[in-house]
Amino acid sequence: MARDPRRDPMSDSSSPAAPHRPFVQNAGPRRTLHFTAKEVQSSMSVLNPDALEIEYTRMMMGFLLFNPAPAHILMVGLGGGSLPKFCHRYLPATRITVVEIDPAVIALRDTFMVPPDSERFQVIEADAAEYMRTQDHDADVILLDGYVVGGIPAPLCTADFYADCHRALRDDGILVCNFHVNHPDHRSYLERVRAAFGNAMFEVVDDDMTNSIVFACTGNLLDDPAAAELKRPPALAKEGWRQLLLTFQVIAATLELR
Repeated sequence: MARDPRRDPMSDSSSPAAPHRPFVQNAGPRRTLHFTAKEVQSSMSVLNPDALEIEYTRMMMGFLLFNPAPAHILMVGLGGGSLPKFCHRYLPATRITVVEIDPAVIALRDTFMVPPDSERFQVIEADAAEYMRTQDHDADVILLDGYVVGGIPAPLCTADFYADCHRALRDDGILVCNFHVNHPDHRSYLERVRAAFGNAMFEVVDDDMTNSIVFACTGNLLDDPAAAELKRPPALAKEGWRQLLLTFQVIAATLELR
């Protein structure tokens, strides 16, 4: 399993990180997005640009076990576009909105083969914390993967922000958060999610004990025993399902222990 290549999981800060202009590196068929030389923000195979190369991204797709055909996915953080590209290709009936604060990241979308804006795909330049305050029961799934140099921006890990995420979700909507297991505030972040969503949440940790993926629901979807049956969603092509199956087995095993 791939390890999340971001190198400093301990430095999520309450103060804004210094601005770093993103840059791209190419090594054979691999293309990576960086904010600093030591931190890889995203990785893409030029030969298979829609593939999910890093394990935590496949874990975040676990929402498909509970809602195999979401009408609208709202994503926070564009990066190199791994999750948006996968969803755009393999969930053809789903509308996808991506909120990214950094125009320099958005400017690299063609470099990472992110689809152009269309009726079902849109990248919005905005502060995600401010944007989320304007949303009301509009998304079936929210994927939180917004990072800057050093970790998660402070406005994206507050109790108020998670409450805004709850309001932005439709009935039986699912929030998926990417956290770092070893961050000193990790448990505090989980409690803030719990304050907004109650006990309708669970956590899956990758094999490297690096990433914590938290699923939280506005309804009772997480209690559905059918979620652990590992059935391929009808709309998901076999190629996409093969990428996810081994990771989904881990999620299903975690569900059985819940």
